Amino acid sequence: MRRLIAVPCEGETLVATLDDAAGATGLLIVSGGNEIRSGAHRGMAMLARRLAAGGTPVFRYDRRGVGDSTGENTGFLGAQPDLVAAAAAFRAAAPHVTRLVGFGNCDAASALALFGGRPASTGCFSQTPG
Repeated sequence: MRRLIAVPCEGETLVATLDDAAGATGLLIVSGGNEIRSGAHRGMAMLARRLAAGGTPVFRYDRRGVGDSTGENTGFLGAQPDLVAAAAAFRAAAPHVTRLVGFGNCDAASALALFGGRPASTGCFSQTPG
């Protein structure tokens, strides 16, 4: 089931989407650049729906100042609080998830490399378009 979640982050609100499923490994999608959580042409939303249908819970969020989230967009270098808050919200909303894997493209891959360790995720993979 897909649902919207408001995530507090340093006095602002991140808007997130959870596509819940029964799996114990969850995917935390981190959007790159100024891309919103649905992704280009709804690509991340469609990916989340497919993965959830196959049993993998997926959590996507807009970082501060992007999309539906409030606050100032400080770019990926200022995104650590957003990433940590999103991971905590994912764990709270889906307590059956025992392992988080982060996925990001573009500068989200950089944010995951810099800030994606515990407590944000237990693993990550990234993609940078060529």
